[in-house]
Amino acid sequence: MLIYPTIELQQGRCVSLDKGRLDQAMIWHVDPVETARGFAADGAEWMHVTDFDAVEGRTDNSDLIETIIRAAGIPVQLGGGIRSRETVERWIDKGVGRVVIGTLAARDPQLVQELAKYYPDQIVLAVDVWQGQVMTEGWRTASALTPEAFISAFGNAPFAGIIITDVDTDISEVDAQLGLISGLARHASSPVIASGVVRGADDIARLAHIPNIAGALVGRALFQKTIDLKEALRTAQPGPGRIAEFL
Repeated sequence: MLIYPTIELQQGRCVSLDKGRLDQAMIWHVDPVETARGFAADGAEWMHVTDFDAVEGRTDNSDLIETIIRAAGIPVQLGGGIRSRETVERWIDKGVGRVVIGTLAARDPQLVQELAKYYPDQIVLAVDVWQGQVMTEGWRTASALTPEAFISAFGNAPFAGIIITDVDTDISEVDAQLGLISGLARHASSPVIASGVVRGADDIARLAHIPNIAGALVGRALFQKTIDLKEALRTAQPGPGRIAEFL
């Protein structure tokens, strides 16, 4: 299972959100570029960046993200506000490893299927869930789709992965989040990347035994130092173990 150390950007700063609330970001006083370099130095194979300003239609972080892409030393998976073919193509041209698409997939699924076929291994589907519905527009608008229907609608589209986030459930309720993600993973033909469920090594160990879970985004836990990246990477490596009991 791959660990994606994660940087979430707002106004050029590393932040974390509670239940997707953009106006209540927790700020981490670290340098984003040096943090990205540190991820590579610790052995990460990929990293993930979410641009919260782009979610709200602003491009304030674009130069910073380009610097991270050049400086990180590992491929960058980028999400946040990517809502047109032109934006997808621009970031791929800038050297991003993967582009994460959510709102555009709900608006124009045919286009996103075409992009997945044209850019194999570079398009990731984002499935953000709030009270049983897929959310769009930066978790502010509920679609008419259940996450099961949303995932199934793309059939065998060759996504590099599907990121599933339970926006509704608090990070303290990890069992509920893991139950949701494991259930949705059964509907996915692409490998699933879990988001927002890692507090420490035990959560990574449990994720590693869920069928079709291929990775996990880890952000807040790294900044809060409830786990360090080297430990997270070791825990995610394949090894003997039993299937998680909640399954």
